[in-house]
Amino acid sequence: MSSTIEKIQEQINGNPILLYMKGTPRMPQCGFSAQTVQALMACGERFAFVNILENPDIRAELPKFANWPTFPQLWVKGELVGGCDIVVEMATNGELQTLIKEAAPQEEE
Repeated sequence: MSSTIEKIQEQINGNPILLYMKGTPRMPQCGFSAQTVQALMACGERFAFVNILENPDIRAELPKFANWPTFPQLWVKGELVGGCDIVVEMATNGELQTLIKEAAPQEEE
């Protein structure tokens, strides 16, 4: 197994909510990443991200690993949720908020 795949696996396992995207949440580098970030931010929970433009090895390997050809890719609790269209649709019908709230680390009171 390549070290890139191991790195991807560690990122996915180590972050309950993880977005592989082009750019950063503050500076998305494509419209699809921007829409996905907006939908995620509307859920009000923190999420991790990986800028694939700065990680060409991950950009090359993740589509094969995930069996999903495009970016962005949203991973929640180790499972691929999908890309922009799926995330935006889930945000519209309320599923995304539920999924993200359940996945977010609970703050100790």
